[in-house]
Amino acid sequence: MASDLEAKAKEAFVEDHFELAVELLSQAIDIEPTRAELYADRAQANIKLSNFTEAVADANKAIELNPSLSKAYMRKGMACMKLEEYQTAKAALEVGASLAPGESRFAKLIKECDKLIAEESYDTPIQEKTTTQEESANEVQPENVLPEQPPVSVVKSKYRHEFYQKPNEVVVTVFAKGIPRENVTVDFGEQILSVSINVPGEDPYVFQPRLFGKIIPSRCRYEVLSTKIEIRLVKADPIHWTSLEFTRATVPQMVVVPSATGINRPTYPSSKPTRVDWDKLEAQVKKEEKEEKLDGDAALNKFFREIYQDADEDTRRAMRKSFVESNGTVLSTNWKEVGSKKVEGSPPDGMELKKWEY
Repeated sequence: MASDLEAKAKEAFVEDHFELAVELLSQAIDIEPTRAELYADRAQANIKLSNFTEAVADANKAIELNPSLSKAYMRKGMACMKLEEYQTAKAALEVGASLAPGESRFAKLIKECDKLIAEESYDTPIQEKTTTQEESANEVQPENVLPEQPPVSVVKSKYRHEFYQKPNEVVVTVFAKGIPRENVTVDFGEQILSVSINVPGEDPYVFQPRLFGKIIPSRCRYEVLSTKIEIRLVKADPIHWTSLEFTRATVPQMVVVPSATGINRPTYPSSKPTRVDWDKLEAQVKKEEKEEKLDGDAALNKFFREIYQDADEDTRRAMRKSFVESNGTVLSTNWKEVGSKKVEGSPPDGMELKKWEY
């Protein structure tokens, strides 16, 4: 069974159907989770889809299962180069080259890594000459002239972040260089992301936006790299996010009830980190979603999503397999029915299923 799925995945890869190849290889891995070749092949398909973090994870799993599999090191090196992790890429490629001396691509990629590493080393900022304290002290200040006040600087965020999106996921990148993994904490809520960086001797960095749309926390993940933190948020609904953070035209104001025993004291901003009640925020988001009225395709999509979230693993596999193999025309929840055969397309009444010819 797994060999049949592997053969179909290779056919899909040759025909540039990389998403289908990933899906078929994932099904094969569910059957044979200890076959290193399946992870290495899925890494290659993920590279074609620009899912470089997933490709590195698959390559690492393949290396763990079979340390002598040279193509796993090739996949890891290629994915790390795309992530601008040139040192890590070079180390993987050198191991792969020792396992496959006749493979010329290793030498070519190692040479390219050396070039990129050299370019990074030359990319260092040149500091301008500044006035020393002794020079400032030797300067004679005119009488009756007040010293110039230093300009007020605008406090910027410690780390820059940006995001881009795909139909089913949003990728958030926090450009924090050289942060150990143990100093990074990332938590996911249904519509909340929390990123905390605590380095000893430095002020903590906290990024806690309420997201534009809902996500699936159990499927979200993150990777701490040498130059950045890459966070992948799986969308609960395949909608386009116009921004990363949630915005609303009118924001409800908190009502303060006067105390019966006296006058409320004014409150002032504080630099002390506040504790976020995630359970309360989750409950609020769920309440808003429950009260939201949908119709048409949106209501249907919500219905299917609820079925998928509450289903067991066999039901989810049946839904994925039937939807992919039928080109989106069949959605089955019976794994016993669809697990052992290919699901044929079933177009709506009055329509005909046709294949595109290239």
